[in-house]
Amino acid sequence: MTRSSRPPHPAVQAALRRTYLKTSEVANLLHVSPKTVSRWAKEGQLPFMKTMGGHRRYPSDRINELRDGLRSETGWAEDAE
Repeated sequence: MTRSSRPPHPAVQAALRRTYLKTSEVANLLHVSPKTVSRWAKEGQLPFMKTMGGHRRYPSDRINELRDGLRSETGWAEDAE
């Protein structure tokens, strides 16, 4: 029996393309402390997955969407730093 040459399911393709951020990277993007990021994750406010070693990793696309949404709500701009 041969394996089909069908492309992977779109959800699988998206997961393979997705990059993940460390807690400190998310903290820098959102201008909060790493402890705040961890607390938000525990409270279910940030999406994450856990590595085999038990570390949280955050999907970069979802974190960037959140950051962009916060910018538009507050009127905060990158060049205002």
